Amino acid sequence: MAAKHVAVLMGGWAAERPVSLSSGNACADGLERAGYKVTRVDMGRDVADVLKKLNPDAVFNALHGPFGEDGTIQGVLELLEIPYSHSGVLASALAMDKEKAKTIARRVGIPVAEAKILDRKDAAEKHVMAPPYVIKPVNEGSSFGVLIVREDQSHPPQELYSSDWPYGERIMVERYIPGRELTCAVMGDVALGVTEIIPEGHAFYDYDAKYVQGGSKHRCPAEIKPNIYQKIQTLSLKAHQAIGCRGVTRSDFRFDDGPAGTGELVWLEVNTQPGMTPTSLVPEIAAHAGHTFEELLTWMVEDASCNR
Repeated sequence: MAAKHVAVLMGGWAAERPVSLSSGNACADGLERAGYKVTRVDMGRDVADVLKKLNPDAVFNALHGPFGEDGTIQGVLELLEIPYSHSGVLASALAMDKEKAKTIARRVGIPVAEAKILDRKDAAEKHVMAPPYVIKPVNEGSSFGVLIVREDQSHPPQELYSSDWPYGERIMVERYIPGRELTCAVMGDVALGVTEIIPEGHAFYDYDAKYVQGGSKHRCPAEIKPNIYQKIQTLSLKAHQAIGCRGVTRSDFRFDDGPAGTGELVWLEVNTQPGMTPTSLVPEIAAHAGHTFEELLTWMVEDASCNR
């Protein structure tokens, strides 16, 4: 029986291109080790024509950021009738828009931080929320464009005025939650383990902390009380299902459990295309749950479909 042909989509032209290339090549290598015939596709504007000629049995989507995880490429794959991994058109679009994802989460009882959406230049003029708060582009990942405004800052970050600001005009201003950074992977209808992320030499879990070797330390499983651990798993699965996600996702949380903390647990977002680089969290969490990297990738390919 011929090996299933999998096209691994990676690269693209979003800010997260380097991350996607790293994820894509790691996944392509793993799928080859698992026995699949693999074609690596660095996505360009001609991606539909490329995929028509390749005619793969399935597409493994290793793209990150706009066009790759916002429902755009998912729509192309639906039109081509090629089964693909991860979430479908609607869930991808909803999860990528932090405002809409937060609205859905709130409606199903998932705790979220107070936030406002406004034009970036309005956010640059004056504090629209008492510091400390976090500024986030509404439709970016990998912490691109994320700025933390501390209590002692007299005015918002002036980077927001920059004429070459590349992260769009809509900005989310979100109340800053002190404490620990926690994350939980979901695989199908099962919430896997919870990991604590500890940035090393970084103020928060920014791009370098995520992807540079030594930028952060992962504590898997997270050393938190069993009831909090289970609550994070429950909320992660709830977010995955409420937004309509498929395949593998990862939900991020803040937990204010310090000596002077409030004990507040807040859901930040769900990642429908979580990183699969050598330093990424989902492969590590899956391994702790008993799934090798190759087994995880195999599950994702065999789960691929249209009408997701």
